[in-house]
Amino acid sequence: MTQESENNPRKAPKGDSPIFVERKSGQSPAKRLLLVRHAQVAAGRAGQLIGATDLPLDPSGEVQARALAGRLVRWAPRVCFGSPMQRCRQTAAAAVSDLPLHIDADLREIDFGRWETRTFAEAAADDPSLVDRWATLSPDFAFPGGESVGDFLRRVHAVADRLARVEAETVLAVTHGGVIRAMICHLLGLDPQKYVVFDVPYAAVVVINLFDGKGVLAALERPEPAEADHG
Repeated sequence: MTQESENNPRKAPKGDSPIFVERKSGQSPAKRLLLVRHAQVAAGRAGQLIGATDLPLDPSGEVQARALAGRLVRWAPRVCFGSPMQRCRQTAAAAVSDLPLHIDADLREIDFGRWETRTFAEAAADDPSLVDRWATLSPDFAFPGGESVGDFLRRVHAVADRLARVEAETVLAVTHGGVIRAMICHLLGLDPQKYVVFDVPYAAVVVINLFDGKGVLAALERPEPAEADHG
């Protein structure tokens, strides 16, 4: 609101994988969910809207992705899921090279349609009324030629609930800024419009502790300035 992986990804099924289990009474869910935004891409730094456009990391992003390995080690993730976009696959390959990457298409960013690669200012100049509707996060709003907010939220809520059922103490998902903000709201029981209060920069790490499927925001960690400013 960018295929084969170097990490040998496998497409994650929607419920019949041995990794996923249905929660039963008294059964503990994942204790901790780590949500990592992919590292930097050049177009995003320029303020362009990048959702379905499949872009690689830029040189600064490659530095950020490698630095994530040291930042994530203290949480010891046991399983890693990711968006199919190459910027996420590259980030995961550098950050957790010892874990296989399970691709889940529902972790991809929203599709901005004809607004892809345009700046917010350009979109607002062309159709200010549509931009105003986007700002309200109306479920029936759809980007021109792209995805609707309602469809986006439904798939993000679905994948968040699946991740909460994974049999692992710490679950990592490498995904996108819009997906992470929507997941925070869903797992914390907040109105989806509250997504605007969460700033999730490139290579940010969000930690959500889960208790019976409900979340507590434990950390929102930004990259070190030296990583963000590299190059």
